[in-house]
Amino acid sequence: MSKKNIHVVTHPEGWAIKKEGNTRASEVFRTQHEAENAATRVGKREHSEVFIHGQNGKIRERNSYSNDPFPPKDKK
Repeated sequence: MSKKNIHVVTHPEGWAIKKEGNTRASEVFRTQHEAENAATRVGKREHSEVFIHGQNGKIRERNSYSNDPFPPKDKK
C-alpha cells in the first residue's frame, strides 16, 4: 500500500480530510480543529505527511509522521 499525503481542506459542510489523489473527502468535520486532530491520528497510523490548508486554500502548516531522512536536531 502506498502512503498518501493527507490534506485538511475547506468543505461546504465545514472542514474535511482528503488523501492526496482522491476526489472525495475521507471525513468531514464541523471545525478545522476537529479535522486537524483526525488527520494527525491518520498520519501517525499511516506514517504519512499532513498538510493543513487555510481558508484561502494555501498550505499553512505541514507535519511529517513518516521516517524523515533529515529529522530536526534536538535543542539542548
